[in-house]
Amino acid sequence: MNEQAAERLRAAVAAELPAAVELRRRIHRDPHLSGDEGPTRDLVLDQLPRGDGVVKVAETGAIVRIGGEAPAVAIRAELDALEVAERTGVPWQSATPGFMHGCGHDVHLAALVAVARAVDRVGGPLPLLAVLQPREESAPSGARDILASGALGPDTCRAVLAAHVQPSLPNGVVACVPGVVNASSDEFAVEVSGRGGHAAYPHTGSDPLVVVANIVTALQSVRHRTVDPTATAVLTVTRMAGGTTTNVVPDHAGLAGTVRTTTARDRELMLDRLAAVSSGIATAFGCGAEVSVVRGEPPLANDERLARATAAGLARLGVPVDGEFRSAGADDFSYYTEVLPSLMMFVGVGDGSGRLHSATFLPSDQAVADVARAMLTGYLAAARG
Repeated sequence: MNEQAAERLRAAVAAELPAAVELRRRIHRDPHLSGDEGPTRDLVLDQLPRGDGVVKVAETGAIVRIGGEAPAVAIRAELDALEVAERTGVPWQSATPGFMHGCGHDVHLAALVAVARAVDRVGGPLPLLAVLQPREESAPSGARDILASGALGPDTCRAVLAAHVQPSLPNGVVACVPGVVNASSDEFAVEVSGRGGHAAYPHTGSDPLVVVANIVTALQSVRHRTVDPTATAVLTVTRMAGGTTTNVVPDHAGLAGTVRTTTARDRELMLDRLAAVSSGIATAFGCGAEVSVVRGEPPLANDERLARATAAGLARLGVPVDGEFRSAGADDFSYYTEVLPSLMMFVGVGDGSGRLHSATFLPSDQAVADVARAMLTGYLAAARG
């Protein structure tokens, strides 16, 4: 596609933005959690061109093909909201108590609609697949289920793109980085079994709460003594539980948390050391420890050629590009990266929008335009090959 045709597409996206902003607000006002995204999917489908067919996938998701049957470029946006009570105070804040779009998925969906409508109206260099993905925020992964369905694969898709708002970056800056940009994510739980009794006679039993406390303290050193200091790895304990009253030592106590790494080797090292430390401390105090791990997403690795081509395209438009931003966050977009050339971009919303997953997170309407521009630039770069 020559530059004149690309400029027509950019103008078409700009013309779609007022409607996209209104759609963003409608999505934001009516959030639905993972597994219950059908109403959000249907709302977005009503705004998308029907193109060359709609395929329902992963129970509450859908893929819309626009522009013919040749191998396409896919753009993913997420459907699900979070179980967070919104405190933004805007007129269009969540109408469902306890639920909100606190991760920017409303922005991503609206931006994707703007791009898809523009490609349908003006035409593009390759067909576009608008991927409305459920269950990004919780298991079982919607991305994994879409791939398992066969609806998205090398035979039908040249590349997969996504753009995610990011308050750690200044407004309008787009991070477009080759290689690993997000970590793997595994959940762990440690259940400690001891021998409880009267709190006045702790020497007669084996106190599982003391074991939990020592495990939590020891786990703080696992990352530093297991993984290269220059690598990204995180082990965080997020829950501790045990006991019901002040004068009874319980028989059981537990802890849970998350492990994040950016390489397969570090992932196994961290999980192995977690189990060894937990079991060793429990044994030393006369208790037992059962360690369980729920494996989540692999590391998210951007395709180098696609990342560099998109970054160059953004720079030509005068968009400030960040070439270094990475985080220990996780996203099931990583499953696409294992199968297809893929690119996750991060779009800055850092001037007062709040923190991701917080009750006050609210990117401005300008974020819809910024995300749409990033998506379109990635689509054009992928189409050029």
